[in-house]
Amino acid sequence: MSGGSFLHPSQLAAALERGGKGAVAAAETAMQHSAKALVIQVRRNTSGRPGPRVITGRYRASWQADVHRAGQVIVAEVGTDAPQGRRLEFGFVGVDSLGRHYAQRPFPHLGPAIGAFGPLLVRELGQAVSEEL
Repeated sequence: MSGGSFLHPSQLAAALERGGKGAVAAAETAMQHSAKALVIQVRRNTSGRPGPRVITGRYRASWQADVHRAGQVIVAEVGTDAPQGRRLEFGFVGVDSLGRHYAQRPFPHLGPAIGAFGPLLVRELGQAVSEEL
């Protein structure tokens, strides 16, 4: 019954029981790999049009990935703590807290990266779990 082919739910349950821990570890590894790949793509997207232009490189370098696990739940967080992140991704029209007027168009860089890497992540997670079962 290897390769993820199960004829009955009890077969799947038995395989999960046997390979569950290995499957979670494999899924965590796949998640780490995918999160790092996503950060790399976001950084590429922040290197000029259609994304934001690079001035100092600090914003691009601020993108990080953190993968952590609580039992069988694996969470990947990809983001930046840079204050301009939301404004660059979505744009901003209005007056800021200092009274400056802006009509800044968006320079999407995270959204397109997620769109490209979402299917890859699903495929990698599925493959990693299937190999363990």
